[in-house]
Formats: sequence, structure tokens, C-alpha cells
Amino acid sequence: MGSLGTEQPNAFNSGPHNQTVEGNPQSAGKRGKSSEREKQIEDWLPVSSERNAKWWYSSFHNVTAMVGAGVLGLPFSMAYLGWGPGLTILLLSWTITLYTLWQMVEMHEMIPGKRFDRYHELGQHAFGEKLGLYIVVPQQLIVEVGGDIVYMVTGGASLRKFHNTVCSSCKNIKLTYFIMIFASAQFVLCHLPNLNSISGVSLVAAVMSICYSTIAWTTSVHKGVQENVQYSSKATNTAESVFNFFNALGSVAFAYAGHNVVLEIQATIPSTPEKPSKGPMWRGVVVAYIVVALCYFPVAIIGYWVFGNEVKDNVLISLEKPVWLIAISNLFVVLHVIGSYQIFAMPVFDMIEGVLVKKLNFKPSKILRFVARNSYVAFTMFIAITFPFFGGLLGFFGGFAFAPTTYFLPCIMWLILYKPKRFSFSWWTNWISIVIGLCIMILAPIGALRSIILEAKTYQFYS
Repeated sequence: MGSLGTEQPNAFNSGPHNQTVEGNPQSAGKRGKSSEREKQIEDWLPVSSERNAKWWYSSFHNVTAMVGAGVLGLPFSMAYLGWGPGLTILLLSWTITLYTLWQMVEMHEMIPGKRFDRYHELGQHAFGEKLGLYIVVPQQLIVEVGGDIVYMVTGGASLRKFHNTVCSSCKNIKLTYFIMIFASAQFVLCHLPNLNSISGVSLVAAVMSICYSTIAWTTSVHKGVQENVQYSSKATNTAESVFNFFNALGSVAFAYAGHNVVLEIQATIPSTPEKPSKGPMWRGVVVAYIVVALCYFPVAIIGYWVFGNEVKDNVLISLEKPVWLIAISNLFVVLHVIGSYQIFAMPVFDMIEGVLVKKLNFKPSKILRFVARNSYVAFTMFIAITFPFFGGLLGFFGGFAFAPTTYFLPCIMWLILYKPKRFSFSWWTNWISIVIGLCIMILAPIGALRSIILEAKTYQFYS
């Protein structure tokens, strides 16, 4: 991919970081105090407080961010898409998102001596100070907060599946309580200060994702193709078939979510002019994407091949035997999404704490962090308990917000900042990615909303 990076960045004013202003000694002193305070705040905020991560941190952070709730829904998406479109979209998504992830790694330090530690900082550089915030921050928050809500639902559902599997004669317990049990772990882990401090949690989560993905497809192979398996659409009419197809597009988009934390992950890697952070970061990303391929493609293809259109929206639910293996794999899912939740939550913590300290002038403190982070975990738990529509949530969040931040926002920023020659290979690659991403963003939420409405008809709150 190195050949795509030959364009030169636009001589673009990156905002206040690159400006020099002459003034009297008093104003210079105020600026000195202001810059000293900004440095103290940056040293306190979770994204920029430590920069000593190794390249392999990037690998398991990216695996943890991507391989999560999405992978278990891929066979279900294949059932809606069919063999041809399903395999095409899966392969296209893997290729496009790897390309856009490379773009973001390259743009992290496109200006010598400056690092874009956060997605919205790169957005501000590309679109302007205010417009960049308006474009990036709402979408990034929808992705990360939405992802954490879905992880709450997934964690609770997998805990309930584990409980019901190991104790089939036990009294039935509401999903609400299992989501609360899952949330209790997040109330503890949310107080780890920064991305580097959760590297151990992230490593365990990444290993768990490989384990349960492997269990999902190997157990499916062992189970064998089911009797009277059907690969035709379950839809009773054309409209239903189309809506299901749209919903599946969003579920596939949800499966590639690492872009929303990639700049924040790269911010933790040390960088010098001789050894910029993009080298180790890209090495970690490549390893992560190989792992992603080894998890996604076997689960999606084999899960659909074995169960056909009868596969559940979480493939582990379709696998009922051997009981002990299904119980373990559901426990692995729980351990994985514990880590995934934290990876997605950390940039949100950074935003919340940044606003409280920079805009509202609160003093950086442990009490402030304690209140802010517990409030966030409580909020995501409440929403997850209230709206646990797993399949519909995947499609809606995947289409509405994951597609822009993952498929085409990096391409738009690349076109603005690097200005590749019209009709060159890089120009075409970016525009094709933008068109595909726009299609997913427009179509997927339509199908997902229909799915949520249908589930809501029979759903009882807090049941």
C-alpha cells in the first residue's frame, strides 16, 4: 500500500498549534501559563498520558476493538445476504477498512512535530476547527457509546446463555439481571487510568475472541450440515427480503469498528523523527487484520453453510451441543466484551474528562474521574437493559455511524489533505470506498429500524 502515499499533504494551517503571535511580555506570560496548564491536562487525560506502548499493543487493542459482538452475527448476516453478495461484501469490507485504517495511521503524524491523538483532531485539521468537531464527534460518540451498549447486551446475553447451559434445571433469571452483573465488572475496570493500563485486559480479550471464534466454526464443522438446510431467503415477500438485506449490511459494517479508536491507540506509541509511530502501529494493524480474517471468514462461511437460513443472530445460540463447550465459549465471549467495552469507553472518557477540565474548568482529580466514569457506565447499562434488541442494534449502529467513520470519512480527509491527482489510482480507490460507505450508511439503518420495530412489538420492558 505504500505506493498510495506518494501524494504530498496540503500546506494546511493546523490551527493554534502552528501559529505564532507576537505581543507584550504580560500576554506572553499568560500564554506560557495557559500552555503549561494544557500540557498538565494532556498528561492527565487517558489518551495522551502515556506514550510507551509497543507495536503488539496495537495488535491486541485492534483485535479487541473489532472482533466482538459482530463476528457472532456474521452467519446471520450471510443468511440475509446469500452466498454471492455475502462473500463479496465481507471481502470488500475487509479490504476497504484495511485501506482506510492505513490512511489513518499515515495521517496521524502528517505534520512534522505534531500528532493527531484523537479522531476529532484530525477531523478539525481536514474540515476546520468547528466543522471538524460537528462532523466527527457526534459520529464517533454514536459508534463508541452505541458499541458499549451493544457490548452490555452481548455480555448479559452470553452470561445468561452460560448460566442456562450449565444449570438447565435452575430457575429462569431475567436478562436485566445478567446485564447488571456484566456492568458490575465495568464499574471496577473503568477506573484504570489510560489505554496502556488496560493492555492486560485487552490482551485477554483478544485471546478470548480467537478462542470463541475458533470454537464457533470448529463446532459447526463437527455438527455437520443440518438436515433439510435451506440457503434461500426466509423472507415471505420482496419487501421483507430487501429490508433484511439492508439490515445485514449494517451488521457487517459493525464488525469493522477499529477505526474509531485507532488514532487514540497510535497516540500511546512513542515517536521520533527517525522512528515515527506509524511503523510499529502499521505492523500491529497488519497482524490484527490477519487475526480478524482468521476469525471472521471461517465463522461467517461455515456457520451459514451448516445452519443455512435457520442460523440465529448469535451463532453460538444455534450450537446447543456439546454443552460444556458451548458454556465455555459463551464465557469467553463475556471475557472478550469486557475488554471491548473498555477499549471503546476510553476515548469517551477522554472526551468527557476533556470537556469537564478544559471547558468547564474543573480541577483534574480522582473524584472527578470517579463520578464521570461511573455515570457513563450506569448510562450504558440503563440503555442496554431498556433496549436489548441485539440483531437490530447491530444493524442500526453499524449503518448509521460505523460506515461513515470506518468506510469513507478517512477517504474524504485523505482527498482534502493530500489532493491526489484526479482519476489516479488513489483518487479512484478513495471515491469507490466513499460510494460503498454511503450506500451502507443510507440503506442499513432502514432495515435495522424495521427489525427493531418488529422485535419491540412483542417485547416487554425489563422482562
